[in-house]
Amino acid sequence: TSYPAPRPGVPSEPSSRSPAGMLPVVAGLLLAVAAGGRGAAGDPESPPGSRFVCTSLPLDAAGAGCPLPPVPMQGGALSPEEELKATVLQLRETVLQQKETIGSQREAIRELTGKLSRCESADGKSDTGTWKKELGRGKDTMGDLPRDPAQVIDQLSRTMQTLKDRLESLEHQLRANVSYAALPNDLREMLQRRLGDLERQLLSKVAELEDEKSLLHNETSAHRHRTETALNALLERVSELEKGNSAFKSPDEFKVSLPLRTNYLYGKVKKTLPELYAFTVCLWLRSSASPGIGTPFSYAVPGQANEIVLIEWGNNPIELLINDKVAQLPLFISDGKWHHVCITWTTRDGMWEAFQDGEKLGTGENLAPWHPIKPGGVLILGQEQDTVGGRFDATQAFVGEMSQFNIWDRVLKAEDIMNIANCSTNMPGNIIPWVDNNVDVFGGATKWPVETCEERLLDL
Repeated sequence: TSYPAPRPGVPSEPSSRSPAGMLPVVAGLLLAVAAGGRGAAGDPESPPGSRFVCTSLPLDAAGAGCPLPPVPMQGGALSPEEELKATVLQLRETVLQQKETIGSQREAIRELTGKLSRCESADGKSDTGTWKKELGRGKDTMGDLPRDPAQVIDQLSRTMQTLKDRLESLEHQLRANVSYAALPNDLREMLQRRLGDLERQLLSKVAELEDEKSLLHNETSAHRHRTETALNALLERVSELEKGNSAFKSPDEFKVSLPLRTNYLYGKVKKTLPELYAFTVCLWLRSSASPGIGTPFSYAVPGQANEIVLIEWGNNPIELLINDKVAQLPLFISDGKWHHVCITWTTRDGMWEAFQDGEKLGTGENLAPWHPIKPGGVLILGQEQDTVGGRFDATQAFVGEMSQFNIWDRVLKAEDIMNIANCSTNMPGNIIPWVDNNVDVFGGATKWPVETCEERLLDL
């Protein structure tokens, strides 16, 4: 701040002293240099009209050899140019120190950014080799994954914990070695935000790994359950084969007897049907019930109790129901003798065929065309189902005996059906075979050894 200059030859009064530090001194020196190196304000050789310029000086300026009144320079004192140079050098050193501090901060930020990039790139790669490059550096690390899924999960957790510890150590080291007060406010805030972002992203990666750990555990449990189920099914099948001849000479040499027309005598096939686009059902049966033999078998699924039904009810002819659609069959089997009955059907145009004792007696089409047989239902012998597995009606119950109930997932050739009917071929169903351990009886229905195929032929 400048004040009105005194008259020439009269020294000026000292200005009010300000603790402004180095910058006022530098400003004063610059003004002195700008004056063209002319003499002090009290020099009698100064031209008329020259003016004194007063500037604020530090409190300790007098003690530093800088008297307030302008006096000629003494020997050993610094000239204004030299003092200015010294001040400029001191400012330059301060600027260099600030640059070094900023450079170290940028290096730390680059290192943290590189670590985060490696974490992100490792997260996006599922291949073991890439994990090996990014994370695995030694034996029994992510680059050398064990086969046990539990060890894989432990390795993932240890690796992420190591990365987090390294990041925390770097952050502590950075806080210990770098003075935040020396940093500009915007750089300090940017570094704090960056560290916060890194911590949040690391926590996000840890959460993702925890989710993957849980998913891997669930998949492992599901795979173990499927394996155990398959093994149990194989064991059951082996047991069936081993114990198949315990009650009968052969597992298929038995018959189911349903002597009364009730709603509680029936047999149940343990196995169910898959989705079918064609099938063949064959069985031996004997009945003298009147009127009508009832229902030899029925297959019901959720939403459709009449998915497949063979029934003779009252004085009506024998009927085949597919998805509750009806076709009448030209079969006559209520004479109290053994008869071999086969029925084929295909979803293509709803074509069907009916065989009795090896001979084709009827055929037709448009019976539930293009409708696939639904899987997972219940197959009942001797009763018609109004709901899946229940609500039987005694008036529709089968009365008589049956044996060799087999189902295939295709339409058998006429010659194959003839060979089965005349006992020249024994062909178990590939979907439902007639096996003792596959049929349970309820309500007083019984299993008995069946007559041989030849004896049944003689009964025709």
